[in-house]
Amino acid sequence: MKGMRRAVFLDRDGTINEEAGYLGRIEDLRVIEGAGAGVRLLNQSGYSVVVVTNQSGVARGIFDEAMVEKIHLEISRRLAEEGAFIDRWYYCPHHPTQGVGRFRRECVCRKPFTGMLDMAGRDLGVAVSGSFVVGDSVRDIELALNAGARPVLVLTGYGGETLKRLTEGGRASLAYIAPDILEACKWICGY
Repeated sequence: MKGMRRAVFLDRDGTINEEAGYLGRIEDLRVIEGAGAGVRLLNQSGYSVVVVTNQSGVARGIFDEAMVEKIHLEISRRLAEEGAFIDRWYYCPHHPTQGVGRFRRECVCRKPFTGMLDMAGRDLGVAVSGSFVVGDSVRDIELALNAGARPVLVLTGYGGETLKRLTEGGRASLAYIAPDILEACKWICGY
């Protein structure tokens, strides 16, 4: 993997935007202050910036895939206003026990499985191992560890609760604990 570009894999809900339960309406979207500045730092530092998000609201019938895409377009638009961009968006619409039809199933894309990171590695030619995963949940930490990436916990969203629940070993596995996405990005970029 020497010479390959590294990536920063960002969780969406609770990391880029405020946690809103099952975010199925544009009106409920609130981008976390500093997210644009943080992503812009990553862009300027040469990282591929990739969003990886579980969206089981699709499987549960709360919203459809078109709404997931609309929300991603709106987040992209708001980030662009701050000179920032996401290289690629990946989401898992499945759930192993909840949901209907083709969306109710076990899959390799649902975090903490590494399917979305594996796809990004192939699609973008990035080295997953040694890259960073930034998120607010245990699933995000486990995803990083499963992929050989470095986990960064943000304390927004469920991050504060996640930190309280981690064992000493779990805390020791973290590369960094940041109050929010901007501080996580500053740390990754060496600021």
